[in-house]
Amino acid sequence: MSDILCVTNRRLCGEDFLKRIDALAACHPAGIILREKDLTAQEYQLLALQALAICQKYHTRCILHGFADTALALNAAAIHLPLEQLRQLDDRQKASFSVLGASCHSLSDALEAQCLGCTYITAGHIFDTNCKKGLPGRGIAFLREIVHAVKLPVYAIGGIDRQNVAQIRRTGAAGACVMSGAMQCDDVHAYLKHLEGDSKK
Repeated sequence: MSDILCVTNRRLCGEDFLKRIDALAACHPAGIILREKDLTAQEYQLLALQALAICQKYHTRCILHGFADTALALNAAAIHLPLEQLRQLDDRQKASFSVLGASCHSLSDALEAQCLGCTYITAGHIFDTNCKKGLPGRGIAFLREIVHAVKLPVYAIGGIDRQNVAQIRRTGAAGACVMSGAMQCDDVHAYLKHLEGDSKK
């Protein structure tokens, strides 16, 4: 089973965006996080319906991002939220999701996300990345601290590639998130296969 979560950014995608989601879903990553923050709620809902249908075709998990009301309206099973949005959900709303993730940038974030009922978290950014230019990565020691402090699966995010993904696995993290590579690689299957390495054995 894959330990790679693919995070979308259609602005980085060099081909038809839905075609890229189809290619990713066909490779059965741990999930695809539909992170398109600049859309209106209506625009996001239309895109989410298409992405959910594609992922369902391949039995790949589609995790909606940021638009909690949209996810609830669509009866989506999985959502990923910034911590400030997660705090606004009541217990009934949180119970609607079988998969509930949050983005964490500190130990206190991770502990709070766990208390708020998350089923997994992302921790980052771990390595330097163009997405966070000028902000140094928090590093492997930070990731290891988070992994050991919480009882949730922790997925590292930020600057992760084939050269450093083994460092992520050695911390005990559940896996890694990738965005730029997932959106821009020429061969999705080969890209994910190289990242996954021995993780499926």
